Amino acid sequence: MQLDTKVLTAHMPSQLVEKVDQLAASLERSRAWIVKQALMEWIEQQEIRQKMTVEAFADVDAGHVIDHEK
Repeated sequence: MQLDTKVLTAHMPSQLVEKVDQLAASLERSRAWIVKQALMEWIEQQEIRQKMTVEAFADVDAGHVIDHEK
């Protein structure tokens, strides 16, 4: 089964690219693999943060709050 893929191009600071290349070499992985892993983890963190924010607003809307004096 072949995955549907697309190429994503982005300009990065040279120092960041050097760090990616160093990490790729130390892990014996490609630059693309490192970037893909990092982006997948970042997106997952953002999705979790968004879910938690929505849940927090729902708690506030439901009146589940703590008085500042307490």
